[in-house]
Amino acid sequence: AIVPHTVTYEMTATGGVLMEFATTYALVYTVYATMVDRKPGSPSLLGPISIGFIVGANMLATGPFTGGSMNPARSFGAAVVSGKLKDGWVYWVGPICGGGAAGLVKGK
Repeated sequence: AIVPHTVTYEMTATGGVLMEFATTYALVYTVYATMVDRKPGSPSLLGPISIGFIVGANMLATGPFTGGSMNPARSFGAAVVSGKLKDGWVYWVGPICGGGAAGLVKGK
């Protein structure tokens, strides 16, 4: 069964956008810092371990509230297949803005 991400009743859609923004920002920043813009001589295993850690931490922190998406395509596909499109914009706006902001900050 494909289960779509939904914002829980304890949280507003705006709160969901902010959570998705923060988690995606943290993920993209970590990817840039450890894999894309690596310092010469840094351990090669640091990147994958850091990325796995941040994904796990993000899921534990936001899973009960928004499902911890961090991926608009996965959220949209599950919502379309299940027919539950309520609050779908949360999973587009938050991750896209969060990823873009991390790229702008780290890209400087």
